[in-house]
Amino acid sequence: MKLNLLARLKLDDSELIATFGSARLVKKLSGKVELIGGTADDRAEAREWTSLFLHEARV
Repeated sequence: MKLNLLARLKLDDSELIATFGSARLVKKLSGKVELIGGTADDRAEAREWTSLFLHEARV
């Protein structure tokens, strides 16, 4: 189990910025900001937060 988790961490090329419920806002190494997963409410909360604190990003 630990080896599987370690393999996922090595392959992940993103940095976690914030979480909103089950939605994760991540920044890729390429500079792209991406919202992954979550319910419609989680995604709406993330969009509101990015408009206030990360307004230069497009989600």
